[in-house]
Amino acid sequence: MRDLPVRMARWSAGHPWRAIAGWFLFVAVCLGVGISVGGHAATSADFRIGEAGRAEAMAARGGLEQRPAEQVLITAKPGAGRLDAAQADAAARDAAARMARLPEVASVSPPIRAADGTAVRVQVTMRGPELEGKKHVAPLIAQTEQVQAAHPGVRVEETGSPSISKGVDHLRGKDLSRTEVIALPVTLVTLLVVFGSVALAVVPLLLALSSIAAAVGLSMLASHVFPDAGVGTNVILLIGMAVGVDYTLFYLKREREERARSGGRLSPAAVVELAAATSGRAVVVSGIAVAVSSATLYLADDVIFSSIATGAIVVTVVAVLSSLTVLPALLAKLGQWAESRRERRIRNGRRVRGTRSETGGRITRALLRPTGRHPAATLAVGLLVMLALTAPLLGLKLTDMGRETHPRAIPAMQVYDRLNAAFPELKAMHQVVVEAGPSQRAEVAGALRDLGRRAQHDPRLSGTSRLRTSQDGRTSLLELAVPHYVGDPAAVASLRTVRDDYVPATVGRLPGVKVAVTGDVARYADYPDHQKQKLPLIIASLLLVTFGMTVWAFRSVVLGAVGVLLNLLSAGAALGLLVLTFQGTWAEGLLGFTSTGTIGSRVPLFLFVILFGLSMDYQVFVISRIREARLAGASTRTAVLDGIGRSAGVVTSAAFVMVTVFASFIPLHIIEMKQMGFALAVAVLVDAFVIRIVVLPALMLLLGERTWWPSRPAPAAVPALAPAKVG
Repeated sequence: MRDLPVRMARWSAGHPWRAIAGWFLFVAVCLGVGISVGGHAATSADFRIGEAGRAEAMAARGGLEQRPAEQVLITAKPGAGRLDAAQADAAARDAAARMARLPEVASVSPPIRAADGTAVRVQVTMRGPELEGKKHVAPLIAQTEQVQAAHPGVRVEETGSPSISKGVDHLRGKDLSRTEVIALPVTLVTLLVVFGSVALAVVPLLLALSSIAAAVGLSMLASHVFPDAGVGTNVILLIGMAVGVDYTLFYLKREREERARSGGRLSPAAVVELAAATSGRAVVVSGIAVAVSSATLYLADDVIFSSIATGAIVVTVVAVLSSLTVLPALLAKLGQWAESRRERRIRNGRRVRGTRSETGGRITRALLRPTGRHPAATLAVGLLVMLALTAPLLGLKLTDMGRETHPRAIPAMQVYDRLNAAFPELKAMHQVVVEAGPSQRAEVAGALRDLGRRAQHDPRLSGTSRLRTSQDGRTSLLELAVPHYVGDPAAVASLRTVRDDYVPATVGRLPGVKVAVTGDVARYADYPDHQKQKLPLIIASLLLVTFGMTVWAFRSVVLGAVGVLLNLLSAGAALGLLVLTFQGTWAEGLLGFTSTGTIGSRVPLFLFVILFGLSMDYQVFVISRIREARLAGASTRTAVLDGIGRSAGVVTSAAFVMVTVFASFIPLHIIEMKQMGFALAVAVLVDAFVIRIVVLPALMLLLGERTWWPSRPAPAAVPALAPAKVG
């Protein structure tokens, strides 16, 4: 009772209004300072990975980095037959003239006609870094709309990386707003069912939302150390709702249980202290586990995963802080009001209902009955089920989701398809970048032209190339057009040929030069390779963290090994179901996606790290209840069945909330976010209903007293808990 969570709860319950006011002041300060300072977005340099990244750095040093570009496309109006060449040329000249006058535009190409005469395009190169194009593309889109109005005889449209990125951001924002509309009411209804009280149901939501607000502000400050890749806020919303509600739920359920057990003999503040001594400690351990697990993402050496790690850590720490500070104050005030109502009922001679103690529901008892009687058989069946769910993982195919996988609900993507149909050479490109001394300029140019001639006869390339050289003559860049989408096998094969054959045979022979290949296909291919290289290190770190945290929390090496095994089973089953669902086509209509036959390269790593952290929530809470019963003098067998029975209700409720939050991401249009939401929802379901209620108790029953090795929990002077009925 002298632990930090108890001391904080004691002060908070003793000074409730100060604690409540202090918390909301903290949230306001975090959000206000974050907004005033502003966030720091990741730049193009932060995304550079592998050989493609080295080539981009070389190109940037020579002033040849890729600039944001838009394409104004002129085609015949639907149903109008062939394109009128005169009208198309007039519209193209008008578009070029208008674009050239914009301050956001660096250069405009002359009109370019498609080989089959079905389209004309004008390429508009924007000023500034590649990633900032979407911020300044609105004036270009407005000019294109004016050209369309001035030339109604043809169809004038615009597409390109900036307009597509702007469309993706807009669609993602609409989707996330929709998830909030789904997740918040379902979470509120779930909490109403759990507590039967509007006040108690609102508390978890209130703390989760306020924690998210504070975390958003703090993440803006953190982005000046770890640049935000644009996913930080999404992660804070996703993880913040899950852990924020979970931590409050654990605390609330234990407070109600202790109040029921005291029979009104303890003050509300004393009941809160008892809850802090048990669930409060579990919340702290769980929060540390989530934060430390998330921190392993920094090992990926990738700005996207660094943003995910920062968002997850910040919101988890804030959620834990809210559970330790303002939650005890709220519970103390609610307890006082409940006591006042109870006393008024007694004075008025009305019947007072008691608070029902948590002893496990029918479903829990039904699941635990065969486990208690036949733990070996139950464990064997559970493991076979988990391994069967994991089996599809053997066919996992990872790729970076290219631009062509974006949903066609984005207007710029519809134009993108028409542009690539008319100009297939625009689908992708290779860029061969060379750094050499100024005296080698002519020699390098000759070697690159030789490379271009070799590529001209390659059927996987379009045969067109363009050579550019920096003003100081030190950097040269050869662009090779690729008439295939970045994910096509032909595009990837052409990249291997350029890197392994054409470069070594030409510019690679020159002494003292640096050469690397980048471009759309290289970025697409190098990113998954980078992730595959980092995955073993991160998984090993995760296993070590999970093992170490469990051993530290429960002083048991055996439980540490059990925790690692169970988390691997949960992650394996979730990934297996993900592969089964998204690499095939059978679920396309059901979940609203078009299968790419692959899984996004970021999804498995994200799933492993976040799931390992969140699984510790259930593991710490469940095993804490088991250990309490063991310390109270029960045998390990009785403690396991009693602890599972008492914790199953809150674990089930918490899991339902998490699944609701994660599943609300499944309807999103962005395929990678859809896959992440599906995988996390499935993982939590499996973890809560199979691992924690079937596999874990069966394994602990078989291990018996060996579960606690090398420590041996000695009975303490703790009031014994009433055993849960399990059959």
